[in-house]
Amino acid sequence: MAVGDEAGGAATWRAARVEIARRLASAGIETADVEARWITEQASGYSGAEWLDVQAAVPNDRARLRLDAMCARRVAGEPLQYVVGAWSFRGLDLMVDERVLIPRPETEMVVEVALQEASRLGYRRGPRPVMPAPSRGVVADLGTGSGAIALALEAELPEVEVWATDRSEDALAVARANLAGCGAARVRLAAGSWFDALPVSLRGTIDLIVSNPPYVTDAEYATLPDEVARYEPHGALVSGPAGTEAQEHLIANAPQWLSATGVLVCEIAPHQAETVARMARGGFPSVDVYPDLTGRPRVLVARRLDR
Repeated sequence: MAVGDEAGGAATWRAARVEIARRLASAGIETADVEARWITEQASGYSGAEWLDVQAAVPNDRARLRLDAMCARRVAGEPLQYVVGAWSFRGLDLMVDERVLIPRPETEMVVEVALQEASRLGYRRGPRPVMPAPSRGVVADLGTGSGAIALALEAELPEVEVWATDRSEDALAVARANLAGCGAARVRLAAGSWFDALPVSLRGTIDLIVSNPPYVTDAEYATLPDEVARYEPHGALVSGPAGTEAQEHLIANAPQWLSATGVLVCEIAPHQAETVARMARGGFPSVDVYPDLTGRPRVLVARRLDR
């Protein structure tokens, strides 16, 4: 029976949600009820209070076909975020698909630490200004993917210009769509590998470099859940044999791009914390590692000045 059908006539959106939850639960998905709500809201085009108002309506044939397709993709193991095509990151609604990593809570903590460092450097935190104002400083998001970090920084630091780089043209296409959707006028995209994408004129002027680089080892990749390994981009996950190759590159090259008081903020794997911090202490006088929401070491902060 197709989603939206029931004996004796067409079913409502409410009934469709119940049917999707049943299918997801049968596939072993523990959060079936919550995910069914996400899928039916996305297919209906309504959410929140509006969704409550349309639950008694009957989906048309096109909506029912979309519900069936989305449900089948999720049952097959595709991540919910890709199925619905969007995800929230620090209050921003971002488009996501297989071209980019799924934004995660750990990376939200990276942004929060970066914002705290920006405040320490004297930048004002606040909402995006209605009218664009001249920027008084530059920050960079290297390996931007969906643009999540860059957009969050632009949304909460009204005085900065943000450069967002990625070597993947596919990822930049997603980031470009998200920039347009968020109305981010102070974010500039650049194609290239890490610092190679930045204009030479920025060398020695960037106050804050933020990155969520790949940090999975070649060996660890084989142990990742299917939902990650089968769908998320390999190049955004795997750094190399050691798993710290990307962080090593960022740490080694950041000082020449940072201003005299600049800071590098980088996401790391918890088990790599000591190794990466030791790398950073070789070139930065002040290094800290901060925990994520679960208490595991997750965010490296390397400062050019000892605070």
